[in-house]
Amino acid sequence: MPNEFEPHNHWYPKALNATIHPMISFFLNLEQERIITRYCHMHPQVDKNKLREILTHKCKHFIWGGADLLNVTSAGGKRQMVVIENNSCPSGQKSMPLVDDNKEQGSYRLMVERTFKPYLKNLRNKINGSLAVVYDKNPMEVSGYAKVIADVMNEPVYYVPFYDKESSPEVRFENGIMHVNTGEKWIPIRAAFRYLTQKPWNRLPVNAKTKILNPTLACLAGGRNKMVAAKAYDLFNAELQEYGLRINMPETIWDVSKNEVPLWVRKMGGHAVVKVPYSNAGQGVFTIVTEDELDAFMKLEFDYDLFIVQSLIGNSNWSSTTSSGKLYHVGMIPNQKNQTFIADIRMMVSSTETGIKPLCTYARRAEKPLVDILLSGTDSWSMLGTNLSIKKEDGTWDSDTNRLVLMDRRDFNKLGIGLDDLIEAFIQTVLSMVAIDKMAQNLVNKQGKFRAKLFKSLNDDTSLLEEIMIN
Repeated sequence: MPNEFEPHNHWYPKALNATIHPMISFFLNLEQERIITRYCHMHPQVDKNKLREILTHKCKHFIWGGADLLNVTSAGGKRQMVVIENNSCPSGQKSMPLVDDNKEQGSYRLMVERTFKPYLKNLRNKINGSLAVVYDKNPMEVSGYAKVIADVMNEPVYYVPFYDKESSPEVRFENGIMHVNTGEKWIPIRAAFRYLTQKPWNRLPVNAKTKILNPTLACLAGGRNKMVAAKAYDLFNAELQEYGLRINMPETIWDVSKNEVPLWVRKMGGHAVVKVPYSNAGQGVFTIVTEDELDAFMKLEFDYDLFIVQSLIGNSNWSSTTSSGKLYHVGMIPNQKNQTFIADIRMMVSSTETGIKPLCTYARRAEKPLVDILLSGTDSWSMLGTNLSIKKEDGTWDSDTNRLVLMDRRDFNKLGIGLDDLIEAFIQTVLSMVAIDKMAQNLVNKQGKFRAKLFKSLNDDTSLLEEIMIN
């Protein structure tokens, strides 16, 4: 119900009392034209009009995203932000210090007011129903959205768990319309904010009539599908080439069967990252730097048939060999023991009526510091894996907040990044978001229906195709 939001329920304690770093506050308040002018000044080859067109792009399907980026450098010292993935249900609000202490709902409210509310304006299907928030993870953050939506829309919001493989779910679809169980009856939902991270396509139909943010289509087009995302980035980079722009990403080999994995790992110099394309939250990602790690991967059983293999960004002494040379982590500023940890940066953005804008940002460091020399028995994931999510034996989730790096006065300086790095991270996030949104637009016909045959030609993985709920 409206007026139920209590800040301490929706932020990590360490973020709730943190003071935002002045540079982050400055960045989040930069006008779009100043960002364009600065970026083109630093990258003279970039076409200013094309960059403006991309930043003012109004997304049709991928409305809200959060990219994970690595701050890397080449052997020649050229620094860049590399996109690892863009997520269609990004977390981050609970890790973001308030930009304005007088606005207690922070960027939760910003997201709802400038993105969710306008998204509901032009409801094509006039469903006489309520609003809902459905989730399978991250209740601290998702319940925050539910309460802010209730405030902004001034009406009750149904906050409902919707887990994968649930025996008697509280959510169902009838003729494409979402219904939720109130305990007394099933009621129709005209629009839903969703935070389903585990195979959302097996519960949310692609051709749903209920307006859903983000729709399942955004997930299949790249927001939860690393295979199609890699192809979307590749296609968009071809379009961007003449304008001096590109999505920076690791060298990616897609449609790889499990038996082919060792061949590609060896081609990259014995160092690579193998990914189950449809997993998230750090699950299904395997960093391989030794024969032992490759052997361990090959012994595993998987639900899907196809993988992607990407070049591994590691230490300057051990990174993948690619056609464009080696990239390695800049890493955080060394700690007092002179250890260098790597961190990734999450940049959350959303589509508004005037273009794509940043919402919040935070960083996550790896568990253990980078080493210069790989020894037998090295666990590369502990040095390279940054995701904070921990999947427990009972299937529920927890977070390792000790490795959370806030954008506050204390933590931010340790990242070793500046304003131009933040602008670069934002531009890369927007480019990857627009690429996925364009792919999503290609995956629907003129009637707005899912083009299953085209999707199959892009991602011919039988196990995945059998999971997708069309209507």
